[in-house]
Amino acid sequence: MPFKRSSKIYDPPALYEYAVQALGRRMRTVAELKRLLRMKHVEERVEGDKDAAIEAVIRKLKDQRYLNDMQFAALFSASRKDGAKHGRGRIINDLKIKGVHKDVIEKAVTSTFEGVNEEELAREYIAKKRLKRPSSVNYKDAKSRLQSQKETAKIFRALARAGFRSAIIFKVLKNWGAEDELLSALDDETSTT
Repeated sequence: MPFKRSSKIYDPPALYEYAVQALGRRMRTVAELKRLLRMKHVEERVEGDKDAAIEAVIRKLKDQRYLNDMQFAALFSASRKDGAKHGRGRIINDLKIKGVHKDVIEKAVTSTFEGVNEEELAREYIAKKRLKRPSSVNYKDAKSRLQSQKETAKIFRALARAGFRSAIIFKVLKNWGAEDELLSALDDETSTT
């Protein structure tokens, strides 16, 4: 059973208080906060008053430095790189979904990944997710070769979802003895989807 939406009507000061409480629960982007505030019933004295009230709240929060997309992007990038061990592509995509401007994303991600060995980060991601190294290249039969290819494909797809570039994934998997044919087929598969 879904929750019943609140019928509370917010005046501009109450809307500001709600926004501060929302930011107190977790850091948000400007776009996320605007979406959240648009779902609230705002006292409308004049047509278009709701958008003006929301913009005033956003402006006030920016002036008070409670809301800053650049700071959000920098902290988000660093936490995803260090904690989840995600690659550059995944972090960029997640920030786009959150509504951060592409210039802000580029600056934040570039500074976060400055001096980072992405191949080592990919290996840390594999260790964190407890992905097993594919079976040995010395195949006993066709069945073991197929099993090794499946394991390699699983690791390739996991690293691609985590935001690592194909070149980085190739380096990791080639060090493990993956076949060139399989890697190029997997690269073609991910580039067409």
